[in-house]
Amino acid sequence: MPIKINNFMGKFGWNMRKYFPKLASGAYLTLQFLTRRREQKLYCDYFLNAAETPKPNVVNIETINRCNSTCAFCTANIHAEKRPLRKIDEDLYRSIIDQLADWGYEGHLTLYGNNEPLLDPRIVDFHRYAREKLPNSFIFMSTNGLILSKEKLDEIKPYVNQIIINNYCMDMKLHKNIQEIYDYVTAHPEEYADVEILIQMRYLQEVLTNRAGSAPNKKATERVIKETCLLPFTDMWIMPNGKIGLCCCDNYETTDFADLTKVSLKEGWESEKFTAVRKKIAEGRQNVDFCKHCDFIDAGFRMQMVKAILAGDQSGANRVGGEEKKLKG
Repeated sequence: MPIKINNFMGKFGWNMRKYFPKLASGAYLTLQFLTRRREQKLYCDYFLNAAETPKPNVVNIETINRCNSTCAFCTANIHAEKRPLRKIDEDLYRSIIDQLADWGYEGHLTLYGNNEPLLDPRIVDFHRYAREKLPNSFIFMSTNGLILSKEKLDEIKPYVNQIIINNYCMDMKLHKNIQEIYDYVTAHPEEYADVEILIQMRYLQEVLTNRAGSAPNKKATERVIKETCLLPFTDMWIMPNGKIGLCCCDNYETTDFADLTKVSLKEGWESEKFTAVRKKIAEGRQNVDFCKHCDFIDAGFRMQMVKAILAGDQSGANRVGGEEKKLKG
């Protein structure tokens, strides 16, 4: 089936997240740090010791810094947003995609950050351009689905490998429009054979990570986190102002490792400034003020890529998220 619904640990997991939020968050993060410590460190060492700086595995481009949801854990929610409204310059966006193509980039691409991508009226055209220029990249969209319709889904599906619909709710039920999409795709799977649609059942008031102290419902404590972090090694994080930031936890757009209106994408990724902070983070988050109280850890997607790369399978890493799907060309 091209569409499926995922609810982490089912009803039990949902009730844990709802009734015991701090316990659920703490237990989950403790488990993730314990089980991923070794491979994260191995990948950091691999990256820093490579003869040539490895390309990012995921390029994230936030084209508009706005959301339309009320998720309690995110500063981009409509009650907590503090950023000045900004949309990425269209010429800059096309330049970024062109540079990725010239670089021979075949990794993952998402036009998403701390935002709702469907709020940008250019988003379909942006995906179309990315697919034309990057035929072998795994392009995925992550949306809260609040304004997603079958018509919009049909517009975007030719250009993406995967659509992730985060169904944020309080009652463990699909929103009406998402239910309609699920019913239609289920009844007409042949129309969606070339795209994977994953509906994530998400609790609207969930406690996740402190996101470097920015999460509205989980402020950072004084506890120093001494683990490393994959994000500066796996992800290129591009904000609407054209800056390369440190990671998705920079909800306030304060970090700055390159201005893509002034330097090339490759120069920014390989800059001395970025390399210096990676070396510090490889030895532990305590070495970087922005990171030292941050308890964020990826939920598994990046670890799959890292495992493939450490095993010498770069092409496998490029397919993570849709191993059974042919890359669109």
